[in-house]
Amino acid sequence: MRSTTTGMMALCAAAAAVMLTGCGSDAPKPAADNAKPAAASTSAAPASSAPAKGGGGTHEVTLEVGGTGKAPIMYSGIDSGFEMQTLPWTKSGTAELTAAEQKVGRLVNAVPGTITGPDGMLTWPPCSIKVDGKVVAENDGKTSKGCSYIIKN
Repeated sequence: MRSTTTGMMALCAAAAAVMLTGCGSDAPKPAADNAKPAAASTSAAPASSAPAKGGGGTHEVTLEVGGTGKAPIMYSGIDSGFEMQTLPWTKSGTAELTAAEQKVGRLVNAVPGTITGPDGMLTWPPCSIKVDGKVVAENDGKTSKGCSYIIKN
Protein backbone atom coordinates (compact mmCIF):
# COMPACT_ATOMS: atom_id res chain seq x y z
CA MET A 1 0.00 0.00 0.00
CA ARG A 2 2.83 2.32 0.89
CA SER A 3 4.53 1.81 -2.51
CA THR A 4 1.23 2.61 -4.29
CA THR A 5 0.85 5.87 -2.38
CA THR A 6 4.50 6.81 -2.99
CA GLY A 7 4.09 5.98 -6.70
CA MET A 8 0.96 8.12 -6.99
CA MET A 9 2.70 11.05 -5.28
CA ALA A 10 5.65 10.77 -7.66
CA LEU A 11 3.28 10.65 -10.63
CA CYS A 12 1.42 13.78 -9.41
CA ALA A 13 4.72 15.60 -8.83
CA ALA A 14 5.89 14.70 -12.34
CA ALA A 15 2.59 15.87 -13.85
CA ALA A 16 2.83 19.17 -11.97
CA ALA A 17 6.41 19.67 -13.17
CA VAL A 18 5.38 19.05 -16.79
CA MET A 19 2.49 21.52 -16.51
CA LEU A 20 4.69 24.19 -14.94
CA THR A 21 7.35 23.70 -17.59
CA GLY A 22 4.79 24.68 -20.24
CA CYS A 23 4.24 28.05 -18.57
CA GLY A 24 6.50 30.69 -20.07
CA SER A 25 7.62 33.96 -18.65
CA ASP A 26 6.82 37.42 -19.96
CA ALA A 27 10.53 38.22 -20.26
CA PRO A 28 11.59 38.97 -23.83
CA LYS A 29 13.77 36.48 -25.61
CA PRO A 30 17.32 37.65 -26.22
CA ALA A 31 17.97 38.84 -29.76
CA ALA A 32 20.37 37.01 -32.01
CA ASP A 33 23.86 38.52 -32.19
CA ASN A 34 23.38 39.65 -35.79
CA ALA A 35 19.89 41.07 -35.27
CA LYS A 36 19.44 44.81 -35.70
CA PRO A 37 17.44 46.66 -33.02
CA ALA A 38 13.95 47.71 -34.09
CA ALA A 39 13.45 51.39 -34.83
CA ALA A 40 11.43 53.20 -32.22
CA SER A 41 8.00 54.37 -33.32
CA THR A 42 7.25 58.07 -33.09
CA SER A 43 3.52 57.61 -33.63
CA ALA A 44 1.29 58.03 -30.61
CA ALA A 45 -1.31 55.59 -31.99
CA PRO A 46 -0.71 52.06 -33.23
CA ALA A 47 -0.60 51.83 -37.03
CA SER A 48 -3.66 49.59 -37.17
CA SER A 49 -5.91 52.12 -35.44
CA ALA A 50 -5.15 55.09 -37.68
CA PRO A 51 -7.25 55.68 -40.78
CA ALA A 52 -5.44 54.73 -43.93
CA LYS A 53 -4.13 57.56 -46.04
CA GLY A 54 -5.11 57.15 -49.68
CA GLY A 55 -5.47 53.75 -51.26
CA GLY A 56 -9.23 53.67 -50.84
CA GLY A 57 -9.37 53.84 -47.03
CA THR A 58 -12.29 56.31 -47.05
CA HIS A 59 -15.77 55.41 -48.30
CA GLU A 60 -19.09 57.25 -48.39
CA VAL A 61 -21.80 54.97 -46.96
CA THR A 62 -25.58 55.39 -47.09
CA LEU A 63 -27.99 53.16 -45.15
CA GLU A 64 -31.64 53.27 -46.26
CA VAL A 65 -34.81 51.71 -44.89
CA GLY A 66 -38.03 52.15 -46.86
CA GLY A 67 -41.68 51.88 -45.92
CA THR A 68 -44.03 54.05 -43.92
CA GLY A 69 -44.73 54.46 -40.25
CA LYS A 70 -42.18 53.84 -37.53
CA ALA A 71 -39.80 50.94 -36.97
CA PRO A 72 -36.90 50.16 -34.65
CA ILE A 73 -33.67 50.12 -36.65
CA MET A 74 -30.32 48.72 -35.54
CA TYR A 75 -27.43 50.06 -37.58
CA SER A 76 -23.63 50.11 -37.48
CA GLY A 77 -20.59 50.82 -39.58
CA ILE A 78 -20.60 54.60 -39.94
CA ASP A 79 -22.17 55.18 -36.55
CA SER A 80 -24.14 52.77 -34.44
CA GLY A 81 -27.48 52.77 -32.73
CA PHE A 82 -30.77 51.06 -32.08
CA GLU A 83 -33.60 53.54 -32.21
CA MET A 84 -37.21 53.97 -33.26
CA GLN A 85 -37.15 55.81 -36.60
CA THR A 86 -39.76 57.35 -38.89
CA LEU A 87 -39.74 55.70 -42.32
CA PRO A 88 -38.44 56.17 -44.91
CA TRP A 89 -35.09 56.57 -43.10
CA THR A 90 -31.62 57.38 -44.41
CA LYS A 91 -28.28 57.59 -42.61
CA SER A 92 -25.15 58.72 -44.45
CA GLY A 93 -21.56 59.10 -43.35
CA THR A 94 -17.94 58.43 -44.07
CA ALA A 95 -16.27 55.15 -43.18
CA GLU A 96 -12.53 55.63 -42.68
CA LEU A 97 -11.02 52.16 -42.69
CA THR A 98 -7.97 51.45 -40.58
CA ALA A 99 -5.09 49.48 -42.08
CA ALA A 100 -6.45 46.32 -40.46
CA GLU A 101 -9.99 46.99 -41.71
CA GLN A 102 -8.66 47.43 -45.23
CA LYS A 103 -7.44 43.83 -45.02
CA VAL A 104 -10.25 42.13 -43.09
CA GLY A 105 -13.09 44.57 -43.74
CA ARG A 106 -15.59 46.61 -41.78
CA LEU A 107 -19.19 45.49 -41.37
CA VAL A 108 -21.90 48.01 -42.14
CA ASN A 109 -25.51 47.04 -41.57
CA ALA A 110 -29.08 48.19 -41.15
CA VAL A 111 -31.57 45.81 -39.57
CA PRO A 112 -35.11 47.18 -39.35
CA GLY A 113 -37.82 45.80 -37.11
CA THR A 114 -41.32 45.00 -38.34
CA ILE A 115 -43.93 47.44 -39.60
CA THR A 116 -47.63 47.01 -40.26
CA GLY A 117 -48.16 46.33 -43.96
CA PRO A 118 -51.08 47.58 -46.09
CA ASP A 119 -52.97 44.36 -45.33
CA GLY A 120 -52.63 44.87 -41.57
CA MET A 121 -50.05 42.07 -41.22
CA LEU A 122 -46.60 42.60 -39.76
CA THR A 123 -43.85 42.73 -42.37
CA TRP A 124 -40.26 43.88 -42.69
CA PRO A 125 -39.45 47.12 -44.48
CA PRO A 126 -37.04 47.01 -47.42
CA CYS A 127 -33.48 48.23 -46.94
CA SER A 128 -30.35 48.95 -48.94
CA ILE A 129 -26.72 49.91 -48.43
CA LYS A 130 -24.75 52.09 -50.84
CA VAL A 131 -20.96 52.39 -50.73
CA ASP A 132 -19.46 55.20 -52.81
CA GLY A 133 -22.81 55.58 -54.62
CA LYS A 134 -23.08 51.92 -55.64
CA VAL A 135 -25.81 49.66 -54.17
CA VAL A 136 -23.92 46.79 -52.52
CA ALA A 137 -26.72 45.19 -50.44
CA GLU A 138 -30.51 45.08 -50.74
CA ASN A 139 -33.36 43.33 -49.01
CA ASP A 140 -36.84 43.58 -50.48
CA GLY A 141 -38.47 43.08 -47.09
CA LYS A 142 -39.46 39.44 -47.57
CA THR A 143 -37.01 38.26 -44.88
CA SER A 144 -35.93 39.51 -41.47
CA LYS A 145 -32.21 39.54 -42.31
CA GLY A 146 -31.95 43.26 -42.98
CA CYS A 147 -28.97 44.50 -45.01
CA SER A 148 -25.29 43.99 -44.35
CA TYR A 149 -22.06 44.39 -46.27
CA ILE A 150 -18.36 44.14 -45.46
CA ILE A 151 -16.32 47.02 -46.90
CA LYS A 152 -12.83 45.90 -47.95
CA ASN A 153 -10.13 47.32 -50.17
